[in-house]
Amino acid sequence: MSHPGARLSLRPEEATLPEGHPLRRLPAFGAVAALAGLAGSAALGMANPAQFYFSWLVAFLFFLSLAIGALYFVLIHYAVQAGWGVVLRRVAESVAATLPVFALLFVPLVFGMESLFPWSRADAHADHLLHWKAPFLNTPFFLVRAAIYFAAWSVMAVLWRRGSRAQDATGDVAISLRLRRRSGPALLLLAITQTFASIDWIMSLTPKWYSTVFGVYYFSGAMASFFALLAMAAVLLRNGPLRDVISVEHLHDVGKLVFTFVCFWAYIAFCQYFLIWYGNLPEETFWFHVRLSGSWKPLSAALALGHFVIPFLLLMGRTVKRRGAGLLLGAGWVLLMHLLDIYWLVMPSLHEAGARPGLLDAATFLAVGGVFTAAVGWLLVRRPLVPLRDPRLAESLALENA
Repeated sequence: MSHPGARLSLRPEEATLPEGHPLRRLPAFGAVAALAGLAGSAALGMANPAQFYFSWLVAFLFFLSLAIGALYFVLIHYAVQAGWGVVLRRVAESVAATLPVFALLFVPLVFGMESLFPWSRADAHADHLLHWKAPFLNTPFFLVRAAIYFAAWSVMAVLWRRGSRAQDATGDVAISLRLRRRSGPALLLLAITQTFASIDWIMSLTPKWYSTVFGVYYFSGAMASFFALLAMAAVLLRNGPLRDVISVEHLHDVGKLVFTFVCFWAYIAFCQYFLIWYGNLPEETFWFHVRLSGSWKPLSAALALGHFVIPFLLLMGRTVKRRGAGLLLGAGWVLLMHLLDIYWLVMPSLHEAGARPGLLDAATFLAVGGVFTAAVGWLLVRRPLVPLRDPRLAESLALENA
C-alpha cells in the first residue's frame, strides 16, 4: 500500500554516501580485520591444521549463507515484481556480488579436504558404504561441482547487479523486464546448486549420514540470517544517509521476513529431528546422538531456545519491528544464533566429545568476515545506495503497511 503525496524519485546525492561518512571507511576496516585474522590464522593454524580447516569452514559457511540469502532475495524480488523493497535492493545486490570472492576463500578448504572429509582419504574405499558412494564422493567430481556452484552463483550475482546499475544510467524499463523473465530459471538453478553445495560441504563431513531436507535447512538459515543483516543495514542507513528514503514501513517489512524465516528454520529443524527420532534407525540417529551428548547437549538446547523461542517472542509484536533499536537487537541475536547453528553442524565432526571453541575460531572468523566486509563496503560506496531509475522506486518510496 502507498500513501498519497509520497515522493516519486530521488536525486543521486540523496542516495549516495557523503564524503567523510563513517561507512566509507568500511572497506578499510574490513581489510584491516582480514589481515589481522589471516595473520592469527596462519600463526595458530600451523600448530593445529585440522582445527584450522574446521574453523575456516565454519566462518566460510556463515558468511557464504549471507551472500546466498542476498542472491535469493534479489532474484525473488524480480520474479514476483515486488516494489516495497526497491530502496533496499542495492544492499542485497552488493552482498550477493561478493560471491566470486568466496571462490578464493574456498581454496584453503581444498588443501584441507583430507582433514575435513573422511571419504577423501586414501583408505576410504576400505569402508564398503564409502566405496559404494565413491562415484559421487570423490575429489575430482567434488572440485568440479564446487567450480559449477561458484560459476553459477557469481554469474547470477554479477549479471543482476550489472543490470540494476545499467538501469541507473539509462532508465530503460526493458532491463527490469529482462531480469524478471530470467529470474525464474535462475532461482531454480540457485536452489539446485545451493542444495548440493550444502550436501557437499556439510553433510559429507559425516558421509554415512543423510537427510532429505538438509538443503532446505541450510536455505532457511541463510534467509533468516540475510534478512537479519538487511534489517541491521536498514536501521543504520535510516539513521544516516537514507533517513528520508528508508521508512519505518521498510523496517517493519524486513522485520516480518526475519520473523518468518526464524519460524521456517524451526519448522524444518524440528521436521528433520522428529522424523529421525521417530524412525529410530541407527544409520540416521547417530548424527543427533553426538549432538545430544557431552557439552553438545546444552548447546543443542541453547540453539532451540535461542534460534527460535527468544527471537519468536522478541519479534512477534508490531512495535519492535518498527523501532530501530529493537529490530537491531533482534537481528543481531538471529545472526549470533545462526553462527552457533553453523558451528553445531560442523564441529562435532572434529570434536565428538564436546564443543571446544578457541582462538582459531575467532581468527578465522575475523579473516573471512574481514574479506566479506571489505568486499561489501567496496561495492556499496562506489555507487548510489538505491536503484535510482527502477520503475518501482516510487512504489517503494511510498510504502505504507495496512
